[in-house]
Amino acid sequence: MRIRVEGKSGGVRVRMQFQQHRRRWLAVRIMLGILAATGLLTGLWAVFAPRSWYTSFPGFGMQWVSVDGPFNHHLAGDVGGFFLGMGAISAFALWRGGPALAQAAGLGWLVFSVPHLIYHAAHKPAEIGAFSYTLSLISVFALLGLGLACILVPPRGPHVPDPDPIEFRFPRRRQRR
Repeated sequence: MRIRVEGKSGGVRVRMQFQQHRRRWLAVRIMLGILAATGLLTGLWAVFAPRSWYTSFPGFGMQWVSVDGPFNHHLAGDVGGFFLGMGAISAFALWRGGPALAQAAGLGWLVFSVPHLIYHAAHKPAEIGAFSYTLSLISVFALLGLGLACILVPPRGPHVPDPDPIEFRFPRRRQRR
């Protein structure tokens, strides 16, 4: 805990801050934000434009899905729904806060990412270049790492906000005549 005393005209303000947890919560919020954005953006793309997602994912001129087999509208929609669900859970954990929600979102991403990484590590499509393949493995490993970190990084116990500052007012002195 950090205590700061600020002088004010006619008094003093004392502010307490729980610094040791602040950095951890900032890290957790950043990780949940990345996972929520990844899930929601990928999911929306795959659900509402499955053919575009299939031919263009992840974008930037790379194609990670289309090189792995023929287009399947049902599969693209299911993958999109899955990513939307994970993005929604991550966004909810980000919005509501608390270690249990962060850990639940992290567990979901971890459970998805382990078999996903195993599949991609064991199945390199012939049509994908080495650079693009390496980036795809890094991206899947990053989801696994973020999920694991969301399980391990949150501080134990409930999230406690900083207390409101306390103000002490000094009595005014009477002027002597």
